[in-house]
Amino acid sequence: MTEPGFPDQTPSAPPPTPSPTPLPPAPPAPITGSVAAPSPGWERGTMEKLLFATLEEQRAQRRWRTFTRMAWLAFFIFLIWTLTYRGAPSSDKLTPHTAVVEIRGEIGPDTEASAEFIIAAAKAAFEDEGAQGVVLLINSPGGSPVQAGIVNDELKRLKARYKKPLYAVVEESCASAAYYIAASADKIYVDKASIVGSIGVLMEGFGFTGLMEKLGVERRLLTAGENKGFLDPFSPQTDRHREHAQQMLNQIHNQFIAVVKTGRGNRLKADMPELFSGLFWTGQQAVELGLADQLGNLDFVAREVIKAEELVDYTRRENVAEKLAKRFGAAIGEGAIRALRAAPPLR
Repeated sequence: MTEPGFPDQTPSAPPPTPSPTPLPPAPPAPITGSVAAPSPGWERGTMEKLLFATLEEQRAQRRWRTFTRMAWLAFFIFLIWTLTYRGAPSSDKLTPHTAVVEIRGEIGPDTEASAEFIIAAAKAAFEDEGAQGVVLLINSPGGSPVQAGIVNDELKRLKARYKKPLYAVVEESCASAAYYIAASADKIYVDKASIVGSIGVLMEGFGFTGLMEKLGVERRLLTAGENKGFLDPFSPQTDRHREHAQQMLNQIHNQFIAVVKTGRGNRLKADMPELFSGLFWTGQQAVELGLADQLGNLDFVAREVIKAEELVDYTRRENVAEKLAKRFGAAIGEGAIRALRAAPPLR
């Protein structure tokens, strides 16, 4: 307790002590050691290493480039061989075998069943010393009588020259021009359900004269020659033109009949008036009518008739290169026609 009249004698707090000022960092101590000086000629060594590395890289690139070129060359050689390979017979010529020539599809100049392809295959088959006999394996609805006639004549010539038997084996069908070719064989074998025959000739087309009259379209056809517009589908058919066309068909039909009679001989049923009417029959009926000799397939003929079970296919087929060439040529022709049509008319 403080007495009155006397000042307070309580001691006051001491003043705060100021914080010490931080000292600046000491300078780094000087490096007392010494750096080793580069050895003389180090530039030369470095340059040599760079040059050797560059040369090695160039060698590697050159080896890889050579390998790539050789690989492409091998690929193109294989591609050319694949495109042009026609599938030559793999059997030795001296090995006894049955030669097979396949006739498949429509018979025509621009098909695989053309006279060119069939004759080339047949010639190779007959010339082969190991071929004990030649079989025409037929599955065709017919086609061009001209192509069939060429093949028929050549097959008869090859038979006479090489003294080898020729047989025809029918699979699905052997009609019209296909039977024209089959008639040159010594014997014809069929399946009981095969389609055989159709000994006839046809010429087909359309006439649009009535339709054009209804549509009010006038046909303007200019010709140099009285009959140059013969069989024009937009012009009316005259009796004279019809008679002329029928005469041509009858003549070709008679040629067809003569070939069949020559090839089949007295095996034909002469008392059958519809034999050459254009009708076709099953294989079983064809045997009864004399159009075929016996039921049998390719293996049966090779095993039991020719006595050479090994089959060698001589069929010439269109390779990929030929197909591409035809398509390319057709495309060029179509493009040329379009260009001509698009060209402005001369004035």
